[in-house]
Amino acid sequence: MREHGGVNAVRLLPEKEEMRMRRVAGVQRLIFVVFVLGAIATAAGLGRTHRVMGIALGLVILLVGWAISASIHVANQWEKAVVLRLGKFRQLAGPGTFFLLPIVDTVADWIDLRVRSTTFTAEQTLTKDTVPVNIDAVLFWVVVDAEKAALQVADYEYSLSWAAQTALRDLIGRMMLEDMLSSREAMDAELKRLLDERTGPWGISIQSVQIRDIKIPGNLQDAMSRAAQAERERNARVILGQAEVQVAESFLEAARLYHSDPVALQLRAMNILYEGLKEKASMIVVPSALSDAMNLGTWLGVANAERMEELRRGGDRG
Repeated sequence: MREHGGVNAVRLLPEKEEMRMRRVAGVQRLIFVVFVLGAIATAAGLGRTHRVMGIALGLVILLVGWAISASIHVANQWEKAVVLRLGKFRQLAGPGTFFLLPIVDTVADWIDLRVRSTTFTAEQTLTKDTVPVNIDAVLFWVVVDAEKAALQVADYEYSLSWAAQTALRDLIGRMMLEDMLSSREAMDAELKRLLDERTGPWGISIQSVQIRDIKIPGNLQDAMSRAAQAERERNARVILGQAEVQVAESFLEAARLYHSDPVALQLRAMNILYEGLKEKASMIVVPSALSDAMNLGTWLGVANAERMEELRRGGDRG
């Protein structure tokens, strides 16, 4: 794996390449050993009567064995081999066993057809509102045309990594920070579209792009946190103010109704006094203006007169 400028370009790992060589070499050696044994047996059999002919035939068998063993190759199920004949593209071989003409045919590259991933970053890149950000992303892609991937670009994995980083930087420069933080899915979709346009001619299809992390300066994080807190407080105050307006409107409507019906107002006032007097050890101080408005003196006088009359009647009966 190679790392450069915030891009990780993953190439075929050396251990995997070594395993491939061992697998192919094992098959080639087995075939060559079989031909060597055949050549030895032939030379030994003919050497008793025709020594020169036996040696010559043995050499021919060895050459045939070398040619066959050198021509045999093996590709994995997920691979395609790009075959060139005398430097010119001939075919895509594999998966499985395939044969090449020794010296004439060569395998220029092995193309992995599985879905693969590449991580890339954009460091200290300015947004449209001039805020420096660091963004980590991961790209999932697959080779859909092995011939184009091998012939149209020198190193398709390396080029893909740089194209991803360039597209990310370009997109950051065209977006506001607030939009980036609130619409990652839109960023993912736009990056996928940009990369599809750039890598399509290379025989590569972009499966998906995912923004993993967006880092902003620490002082800006604090400022955004304070702004969010202030916004929440403002919303709470707005809601409280709206509730007070609704209560005031209700009081205003009640005042209009009581103004048009003084009896209802007096009944309401008396009900308030009654509710207050229900509490134990309650004392209510009523302003004189309110007492006059409700004619409390008249009501209390009538009540006292009725009480005195009841007491007098009780005394007469006694």
